[in-house]
Amino acid sequence: MAKNANALKYITILIGLLIVAALTYWGLSRSQEKIVARVGPEVITKDELYNFMVQQTGQEALDNLVVKKIIELEAENQNIKVTADEIDKEVEDLAKYYGGKDAMTQTLAMYNINLDQVREDVTVNIKLEKLLSQRIKITDEEIQEHFQDHQEAYAVEEQIKVSHILVDSEETAQEITTLLAEGRNFADLAEEYSTDTGSKNQGGNLGMVTRGEMVEEFEQAAFAMQPGQISDPVKSEYGYHIIKVEEKTEARPGTLEENYEKIKDNLFQQKMELEYPIWLGEQYQKYPVENFLT
Repeated sequence: MAKNANALKYITILIGLLIVAALTYWGLSRSQEKIVARVGPEVITKDELYNFMVQQTGQEALDNLVVKKIIELEAENQNIKVTADEIDKEVEDLAKYYGGKDAMTQTLAMYNINLDQVREDVTVNIKLEKLLSQRIKITDEEIQEHFQDHQEAYAVEEQIKVSHILVDSEETAQEITTLLAEGRNFADLAEEYSTDTGSKNQGGNLGMVTRGEMVEEFEQAAFAMQPGQISDPVKSEYGYHIIKVEEKTEARPGTLEENYEKIKDNLFQQKMELEYPIWLGEQYQKYPVENFLT
């Protein structure tokens, strides 16, 4: 539940970034004589492209900038500050949404957006949350009621901490199995033999996984094992896996205590979506906006 609310928040942040970054890029680099494309004998100038983008997304980009300025003005008016640690945490959460910091950076680079721009937008979002938190109250009763109504969403799935050595041939897999039986270290052999570049330098460690994350053959073998066990070679579409299970956590119902903050954040995001347009309408009265976009 909370994951969906946060996903919406991050999507909103990035849509705003994309619109503003695109228009700002072309606006700052405008030149009437600069040719950006040629179609037969005709040319398209950067100025034509800029004017077209203003017509298509200019008002939306301007609206985003106006709202950003309103948030910053009101935050300054109320002496609301944002710390570097708060920004770092939000950026880390955003990176998780993308599957890691590297994946996020690569995706943003495709749209000419850098990490500094993301941090700036995240800062504005934190200021908005702090401003609205003064108007939004979450009670213990609401949190308990939400947990009772959605207990299945907070259940802890069965998990295993697992490592593997992936090789291309059954012959190599059998050779590694023999070396393990002779007492060789699993992590050392993973670094030496494994073709899985994402895990070999960590001794084959894949971390904690749940059912549905791995290919079927790997999953069936791994979840049938006990901590400390090492499998015989397991064939999948990727090759031959030798699997080692380090830890195992059985499935169980989640508790209110361990999900308290997650639920509180989820409810806050839901109420924030309802409160935000009301708050913004009040701010437009407080900070009148003149639009000169043509």
